[in-house]
Amino acid sequence: MYIHTYIHTYIHTYIHTYIHTYIHTYIHTYIHTYIHTYIHTYIHTYIHTYIHTYIHTYIHTYIHTYIHSLIHTYIHTYIHTYIHTYIHTYYTPYLHTYIHTYIHTYIHTYIHTYIHTYIHTYIHTYIHTYIHTYIHTYIHTYIHTYTHSCIHTYICT
Repeated sequence: MYIHTYIHTYIHTYIHTYIHTYIHTYIHTYIHTYIHTYIHTYIHTYIHTYIHTYIHTYIHTYIHTYIHSLIHTYIHTYIHTYIHTYIHTYYTPYLHTYIHTYIHTYIHTYIHTYIHTYIHTYIHTYIHTYIHTYIHTYIHTYIHTYTHSCIHTYICT
């Protein structure tokens, strides 16, 4: 019974006190401290620093630079080339045709017709009718009448 009591007490006390205290206190405290301190600090610091620094820097720098370069280089070149090519290829012949046709037609038809018909007709009519009639009638009549009268009067008197 002594041995039973001793073993029970010793084993129980030792296992309960030492193992429980050691394992529970040391391991729990150490692991808890390690996990919550080191891992938390390490993960927080490393991951946060890595993600914040590297990813932020990489994403910000690379993507910003790349997108910026893409926008300013590719898009600029594309737009410049496309617009230039489009304007030069499509729009220039269209404008040329349109301007040529419109201006040519307008100038040829309207201006030519207007100037030729109106001015020519008007001036021609005016010159040939009014001036001719006026000059012919007035000058002819005046000179004829006056000269005739003058001569007639001068000679007859």
